[in-house]
Amino acid sequence: MATLAGIGYDSHRLAAGRRLVIGGVEIPAERGLDGHSDADVLTHALIDALLGAAGLGDIGLHFPDTDERWRDADSIELLRAVREQLGDAGYRPVNIDATLACEEPKLASFRDEMRTRLAQASGLDPSAVNVKFTTGERMGFVGRGEGIAALAIATITEA
Repeated sequence: MATLAGIGYDSHRLAAGRRLVIGGVEIPAERGLDGHSDADVLTHALIDALLGAAGLGDIGLHFPDTDERWRDADSIELLRAVREQLGDAGYRPVNIDATLACEEPKLASFRDEMRTRLAQASGLDPSAVNVKFTTGERMGFVGRGEGIAALAIATITEA
C-alpha cells in the first residue's frame, strides 16, 4: 500500500472587522484574516496538502474565490468535502503536520482544540495531527503583523 505526501501553504492579510479563525477555532482578536471564505490559513494549507498528496489540484481549483458559493465558507466544511473527495479517489488521510507563523495573538492555548477540529474533519485521531506555532521574528509580513501564514504536510494512503 503506497503512502503519498503533499505540502500546502497559505497566507492571508490581517484586517479589521473580520473574525480570526485558525484551525477551525475562533480566536478572540482585534483583527481577523481577510479572504473570500473564513480565511482559515491553517485549514487551507492542510486542504492543499491533502489535495496535493492525491494529485487532485489545489483549493483554488475546487473552491475558487470567484464563486459566491464559497463566500464566508467554513473552511472545516471545505476540509470535510476534501476528505470525501479523497475517499472517492481511493485514499484516506494518515498523518498531518502543520506550522503556523503568527506574531499575535499567541495561540498555544488553542492548540488542542485546533488539533481536535482538524482531526475530526480529516477522519483522524488527534494523535495523528500535529500543530506548531512560530513567529516571523519581526521580519517580513508575518513579523510586521500584517498577516499570518501556514505550512502543512499530509500523508495519505490507499483506502
